[in-house]
Amino acid sequence: MNVQQIIPLGIVFVVIAIVLAFGSQILDDLQDQQTTSSYAYNVTGKGLESLQTFSNWLPTMALVIVASVIIGILVTYLWVRRAA
Repeated sequence: MNVQQIIPLGIVFVVIAIVLAFGSQILDDLQDQQTTSSYAYNVTGKGLESLQTFSNWLPTMALVIVASVIIGILVTYLWVRRAA
């Protein structure tokens, strides 16, 4: 595993965070323009809740990505050391 393989993971993670931020902003703006307790208001509210739930998982996803990179580096290092 080298840096060139890690960069796309970082880019994907940043893109996901940006999409969640823009999606939340758009839904919030839409909900402000709707009548309270209408169907559209409730749907955008559920959309905001869903985005919040998904964004709560971002730290866990970051931890998994970092752990997999560290494990990959360790395995590569130990494999090369064992082969020598």
